[in-house]
Amino acid sequence: MTNVIAMLPARMGSKRLAKKNLRKLAGIPLITRAIRKCQSAGCFDEIWVNSEHSAFGDVAAAEGARFHQRPEALGSDTATSEQFVYEFLMVHPCDYVVQVHSIAPLLTASDVSSFVKELAQGSWDCLLSVQHIQIECAYQNDPVNFTFETKTNSQDLLPIQRICWSITGWRRDTYLRAVEDGRCATYAGRVGFSPVSALAAHVIKTEDDLRIAEALLPMVVSDAVR
Repeated sequence: MTNVIAMLPARMGSKRLAKKNLRKLAGIPLITRAIRKCQSAGCFDEIWVNSEHSAFGDVAAAEGARFHQRPEALGSDTATSEQFVYEFLMVHPCDYVVQVHSIAPLLTASDVSSFVKELAQGSWDCLLSVQHIQIECAYQNDPVNFTFETKTNSQDLLPIQRICWSITGWRRDTYLRAVEDGRCATYAGRVGFSPVSALAAHVIKTEDDLRIAEALLPMVVSDAVR
C-alpha cells in the first residue's frame, strides 16, 4: 500500500514578508490553514511541519500535526530546498512526500487530494503544480508560443506551463538517489506537470501578495479552510 506523507515547510526568517508563515489570512495563520487543508484532503498517512524554529512545533501540536525540526543551518537564506527536503527524507520513510506550501492558501483540499491521486497513479518521480498561461509569451525577446509572422487568437495558443510550487510531489527513493549521485533531485526521474487554477497558483511572498489573497479568498470553492 502506497505511503504518502505531507511536508509543510515553514522557515521563520523570511525577509520580504517577515514571519510570513505565521501571518494571518481572515484571522487564521497561513501555516494553520495549510495543516487543516491537508487534514481535510484525507489523503496523507502523516502530516509534518518542517521548520528550524520550535515555535512551529507548538502550532503543529495544537492542530494535531507532527513537527520535524530541521537543523538551524537549513533555515538560513543560503540553504536550498534540496538540502532541507533531503534531510527530511533521510529521517522519514515513505513512498512519496508531498510539499504543500502554506504560502499558497488558495490551494484547496480538493486540489490537494486530486494532486496526490495523480502523483500515485501516474508513476511520477516528480510532479509539479503549474498554472496554464494562454497568452502570447516571450523569453529574452523571442516568442515562445507564438510567432511574429502571424497573429493568433489567444484561445488557439498552446498554453505556457508556469511552475507555481503551490504543491509538489516526489518519489522518496528517486530523490535520495539523485542527491547521493550529485544530481539535481528536484527534477529527477519522470517529471509530470499538474495544472492548478490561477487562485491555487497564487503564492504569498510580499505584503501585496497577502492583500491579493485576502481579496481573492471569497472566490475559492467551499472546501477551502476559512
